[in-house]
Amino acid sequence: MPLPIKIASGKPLKEISTLQIGGAARFFTVVKTSHEAVKALLFSKKYKVPFLVVGKGSNCLFDDRGFNGLVILNKIDYCDLSSNIAKVGSGFSFSLLGSRVSKKGLTGLEFASGIPATVGGAVFMNAGANGQETFDVLKTVTFLTEEGKLMQLSKNELQYSYRFSSFQKMKGMIIEATFELSRSLQAKDMQNTIISYRMKTQPYNEKSAGCIFRNPNDTSAAQLIDQSNLKGMAVGDACVSLKHANFLINKNNASAKDMKILIEKVKKQVEEKTGIKLQEEIRFIPYE
Repeated sequence: MPLPIKIASGKPLKEISTLQIGGAARFFTVVKTSHEAVKALLFSKKYKVPFLVVGKGSNCLFDDRGFNGLVILNKIDYCDLSSNIAKVGSGFSFSLLGSRVSKKGLTGLEFASGIPATVGGAVFMNAGANGQETFDVLKTVTFLTEEGKLMQLSKNELQYSYRFSSFQKMKGMIIEATFELSRSLQAKDMQNTIISYRMKTQPYNEKSAGCIFRNPNDTSAAQLIDQSNLKGMAVGDACVSLKHANFLINKNNASAKDMKILIEKVKKQVEEKTGIKLQEEIRFIPYE
């Protein structure tokens, strides 16, 4: 009996990872519509295999053995702007969204420019920077349950805090998000300032997952790592960036094991030096 969607096997996850680390997925599919997403989740349910939704492949570290389940690459990437409302597919580039709405004179998502995430990933993590967060301007989310049912949730039905949203405890897939923005003559200038600063201070040309650690209260993880003299510290090809201490980079062919050991070393030495225990922002994706 033919499968309802195209399923591949043995897809190297390093090919869809910004760190370029990870073994192969047992099953792999690409979804471009909510209808295809429903089919993917029903495949997972029918064949009793776990599923993992991936957008840009940033902010996550795949296992060296891969993932013993179905990896769903999210390509639901439309963006509709009407007045001050943006209705956006979860696979749309969060950085591009920030740029697009800022050009239209809409404020609230300037910080998104340069963040290597999809809209779905940004909502999932409540991504933020420069004193702004995704949930500040989030209006509604269309969510697909693991049973294949679509539901619309308003922001007040969801829990959220620094780098957390209810979706981290829910099984399913974010399909669409709507954002309510405000008019501002300074939006484009602010967005340009943010992206220019990031290009100067972050290792954009390196293989990284973005910021590895959450910022503790009243300070930044990068500052603590820098104060602990850890820039340049390496385990194999995994290395603390010389440009931004909260970025760990893959210099050539680092393994997930290398990266995990380096993360633990950084945490240990920062705690010994400052008394502050860093918490990971990056998600570790186990084999099963």
